[in-house]
Amino acid sequence: MFQSWRKTILTLLILGLTRALAAHGGTEAAAIDPAVAEKNRKANEACFACHTEAGLKNPPRTDMDMKKLAETLRDPKVFAGSNHGTMDCRQCHGQGYNDYPHSEGSKNEISPCSECHATRVARLEPQYDKSVHARLEGVKAKFTCATCHDPHVNLGATLLKDPLKIAVQDNQACLECHDSDRVFAKYAPDDEKKPGIKKARPDIDTIHDWLPNTKLHWKAVRCVECHTPEVKANRPLSHEILDKEKAEKNCLSCHSANSSLRTRLYRHLVKEEVAQFGFTNSVILSSSYVIGATRNPTLDTIVIALVGLTLAGVLLHGAIRIIFAIRRKGRKQ
Repeated sequence: MFQSWRKTILTLLILGLTRALAAHGGTEAAAIDPAVAEKNRKANEACFACHTEAGLKNPPRTDMDMKKLAETLRDPKVFAGSNHGTMDCRQCHGQGYNDYPHSEGSKNEISPCSECHATRVARLEPQYDKSVHARLEGVKAKFTCATCHDPHVNLGATLLKDPLKIAVQDNQACLECHDSDRVFAKYAPDDEKKPGIKKARPDIDTIHDWLPNTKLHWKAVRCVECHTPEVKANRPLSHEILDKEKAEKNCLSCHSANSSLRTRLYRHLVKEEVAQFGFTNSVILSSSYVIGATRNPTLDTIVIALVGLTLAGVLLHGAIRIIFAIRRKGRKQ
């Protein structure tokens, strides 16, 4: 009983400290001690001895289930560059993975994300519960944070910095399922018209045929720019994923001076924005040109003036020709 109370008090203290840091803008985790990071890296070498392409080609043991191993391969370099790259694998995978063969049911010993990210999960869960993924019958139970956020690969937006890299990473999570019949079938609900048969994956190109240059959009912006509700000021992107009926289809949402991209994809760069040469949304212009969003009021005025002068010149030229034509006609008479 004493252990239980001590754990509860410790949890409350951690949550209180996390909230206090968040309130003062300290949302990033403290830098890990280099000595601890090196210790964790060496400990992870035992895992990567098997769970890599090299381990699959030259397994350190002869009694391994190669089929299962092939499904759990990781790239050590990619993992080292991820958000969790300085952690010991066993911080999430538990003590059941210390020995080989791994203990039966060791997958159930994987720590949930909420164990470290309790405050964030508590804030995001109500959003996710409204998501199309949570509302579809039988789908919510199959989803975890790691379904979309690969802990062995993903890097936070503030660390990636480049909006184009952020778009590629985040869209990969969506396209991995919605552009693959095999993966889609793992999570798909039953077809409403055909009980017992999984719903077929809608063709992603067909359902986006209203969007010009679809592939170009997927490279430059994230699916969630249109498939989540409007973001409130100083709030991270919502985890409420909207279905195609509720998704944003107003092009001006992004293609305007008040582009929503400032509070979405580019929000982590807006604080550093420098409006060079008088451009509106210059932070967006730093990586791509968004028609209607990256304007220059001065250039707009100059261009409008030039167009006006050109039209005036054409009209003046036409008027002069008409006057001289009338005079020539009068002289001949």
